[in-house]
Amino acid sequence: MEHRLALKGQIVYAPQAGEIVSVADGYLLTENGRIVEVCDSLPEEWRTARLSDYRHCLLLPGMTDLHIHAPQYAFRGLGMDMELLPWLESYAFPEEIRYAGEDYAAYAYQTFADDLRNSFTCRANIFATVHNGASSILAALIAESGLFAHVGKVSMDRNCPPELNEGAAAPAAMAAWVLDLRERYNNVKPIITPRFIPSCSGQLLASLGQLAKQYDLPVQSHLAENLNEIEWVRKLEPQSRHYADAYDRYGLLEGQPTVMAHCVHLSKEEMRLLRKRRVFIAHCPQSNANLLSGAAPIKNMLVAGLKLGLATDMAGGAHISMLRVIQDAVAVSKMRAAFYNRPEDTLSIAEAFYLATKGGGAFFGQVGSFEPGYAADILVIDDSPLSPRGLTLRQRLERVIYQADSRHLLAKFVAGRQIAL
Repeated sequence: MEHRLALKGQIVYAPQAGEIVSVADGYLLTENGRIVEVCDSLPEEWRTARLSDYRHCLLLPGMTDLHIHAPQYAFRGLGMDMELLPWLESYAFPEEIRYAGEDYAAYAYQTFADDLRNSFTCRANIFATVHNGASSILAALIAESGLFAHVGKVSMDRNCPPELNEGAAAPAAMAAWVLDLRERYNNVKPIITPRFIPSCSGQLLASLGQLAKQYDLPVQSHLAENLNEIEWVRKLEPQSRHYADAYDRYGLLEGQPTVMAHCVHLSKEEMRLLRKRRVFIAHCPQSNANLLSGAAPIKNMLVAGLKLGLATDMAGGAHISMLRVIQDAVAVSKMRAAFYNRPEDTLSIAEAFYLATKGGGAFFGQVGSFEPGYAADILVIDDSPLSPRGLTLRQRLERVIYQADSRHLLAKFVAGRQIAL
């Protein structure tokens, strides 16, 4: 049955990095979960379609969080004065051990799923833990929320607490997870998830690469986040030319969609490899600042043609809001530009908005824009409490980015279906 929906409102989207399109009092036409067109007036043939009138609200594309750790949500905002590796040992690993208990997992993941549903995020790449049972609970809750996501059961077999070390059973555990989840839901799919090189042996990485190819699955992990981590990888993988090569040697960068979080300290050779392999980079500005990792050269990556999106990296990042990530992406780029005396490295609001929508959305296909054929992921934001009178639509967007929160989110559509907030 054909499903048509027209939304009236103040339409703003970014079809290209740095370009903002705005249509005042426009109509956003959707059919079967896809954008048909944006127009100034309602076409005659659409007069009988369902019309949702949000005339005073902003209509923005849904946002994609390319990298978020669901089990870390329970301790968000803690340990933000620490460096990455000690923070993992003090906070992340002890919390993740608790997810062996499925009652605790159900409680904690329900809170995460509820808050993600009520956020500006429509799609996400999510890390779980090594536990198959708890990871299945997370997948079920995200599926029920109506969001679209890749959920990854984490794999680890070295350099982690014994309670999280899967040892030789790690490949079989991932295979069982994949087979259980791959056809279970329409909106939630598995993603191969080696935590990072330090906690995954070469044998495990090779098996995960084979599994990704066998079932045509995406891959997610971490890359070049922290200088101490990079030095550790150099010692663990002396046969690899660099950190990115350590993934590539095991077939984890080529042949399937892959997203690598952080990429703060990439060499030029690594950047060329990631561009060649069409790997997505999940830029996590707040996390990189909180955990003393540095400021990724995001504008340089954008100019170089790398595939880029933004991410909260909860709980390295302390906020689930993608609007906060846009703010931080701009701020961190300005600090980097000031430090290196390179004002051309500053990221604009329009560029950061693009990365949060169409840039990261591309990992899921035609997502994150209001161009014809794109998924009808739509945020309806009531910015009237933010005093928008006299502002252009572009200025209203900027004020929303810096001042709005979930209280201003009036409605949310994912693939044309309204999500209950």
